[in-house]
Amino acid sequence: MTIKLIAIGKTDNKQLLALIEEYQKRLGFYIKFSFEVIPDIKNSKNLSEAQQKQKEGELILNKLNNTDVMILLDENGKQMDSVGFANHLQKHMNSGIKQLVFVIGGPYGFSQEVYNKAQSKISLSKMTFSHQMVRLFIIEQLYRGFTILKNEPYHHR
Repeated sequence: MTIKLIAIGKTDNKQLLALIEEYQKRLGFYIKFSFEVIPDIKNSKNLSEAQQKQKEGELILNKLNNTDVMILLDENGKQMDSVGFANHLQKHMNSGIKQLVFVIGGPYGFSQEVYNKAQSKISLSKMTFSHQMVRLFIIEQLYRGFTILKNEPYHHR
């Protein structure tokens, strides 16, 4: 299985980018991982929220293969602790899927088409985080999940 993270809009913060790269590198010891950034929609100021979600949704769906399992990072998604998330990853690996795709939407969330195509939604917290921070958090949690599955000391129980 491979894991792919898709996010809308680039990150300009150099410190955040360095941390994201560090955890991507660490994660690469456990699984094939890719991170794809979809550029911000041009002239989005001229679009309604619904139009922007629609355009972003089309771009997201174009990045998927028919066999991908898509999980949305969504404030209304299921919350779990790190061990539960690790077990969630293990279930997907055991299921024989080729690619698990996590998606971070734009500022207004996802279009209905993206929600319809998604297999599940998870929430990292009841708190709201910037989309740039969420990238780091999910990559770190993926790394943590694999260290849990391998019984390595990164995660202290």
